Amino acid sequence: KSYLGSVLSAMSEAVLPDVMVPPAVGGLYGEKAGGPVVDFSYVGIDAILEQMRRKAMKQGFELNIMVVGQSGLGKSTLMNTLFKSKVSRKSVLATAQEKIPKTIEIKSISHDIEEKGVRMKLTVIDTPGFGDQINNENCWQPIMKFINDQYEAYLQEEININRKKRIPDSRVHCCIYFIPPTGHCLRPLDVEFMRRLSKVVNIVPVIAKADTLTLEERDFFKKKIREELRANGIDVYPQKEFDEDAEDRMINEKIREMIPFAVVGSDQEYQVNGRRLLGRKTKWGTIEVENIAHCEFAYLRDLLIRTHMQNIKDITSSIHYEMYRVRRLNENNTVVTHANGIPEHHLAAHEM
Repeated sequence: KSYLGSVLSAMSEAVLPDVMVPPAVGGLYGEKAGGPVVDFSYVGIDAILEQMRRKAMKQGFELNIMVVGQSGLGKSTLMNTLFKSKVSRKSVLATAQEKIPKTIEIKSISHDIEEKGVRMKLTVIDTPGFGDQINNENCWQPIMKFINDQYEAYLQEEININRKKRIPDSRVHCCIYFIPPTGHCLRPLDVEFMRRLSKVVNIVPVIAKADTLTLEERDFFKKKIREELRANGIDVYPQKEFDEDAEDRMINEKIREMIPFAVVGSDQEYQVNGRRLLGRKTKWGTIEVENIAHCEFAYLRDLLIRTHMQNIKDITSSIHYEMYRVRRLNENNTVVTHANGIPEHHLAAHEM
């Protein structure tokens, strides 16, 4: 073997083992060999979800629900059933006998609810007197005014020079409209209310006290109501035009086929076959509120709380409130223009 060959052979024996042996995993960061495998391609963008969750948990959530319908349709009971606590105005401010008011009054009551560390400020807005008068003409106006007043209060906070870090949100996120279980069709009052209010708030119609209808009557009534809503151009929640993608459309289409929800409310607990459940006891059995074979309360609860709560709030903020805000700011600009004595067509030409 030549001298050069001997030298190369010796170099390869001395150097190659060091080159071939991989460094200990994680050696760059001082971990011991045999420690956990580190994914060097991981950046950590997904950690934003945990940051958002922690921030949301600290801040808590707000939900403002309005209930509208004539007296005796179980509005207070349904709200207590939804949140499994005494959240309705009647439950908190119980009087010996509440008289039907001569005019529509709008009363709201707030509660702080906590479940598994998640805090929520729930505001229930009641409208006693709606639909209870002999003449119900324009009885939707005080409700419309209240909803717009909340938008106005939010707008004024928003346009302040020194804005609050977190603007209190009193905007009505959802209006549950109670339809009497007549089994025939919508009343002119129902049509007029929903036609006007659906433009400013998310409306979820429900058939109240649905246990007074047979299953056949219920299905016929629901179909008839859907036809009337379409015929009158009433777009209730979830609105078709706000579906974000194909998956949303598929989920929301199933909900739209079920509207209005035929619901039964009860805050009474009963023992049935060893199970505790919310229900209404009759001579011939117990109507289980959360049993989808008995009524559609569970679907309503899921829509409002478990699956679409954030979407309801987003549509309130980005669609209904935004439309109000644009209209109000345009009105203000028009007023300022006239006050300065500049004709509107001159201003438009200047802006172009």
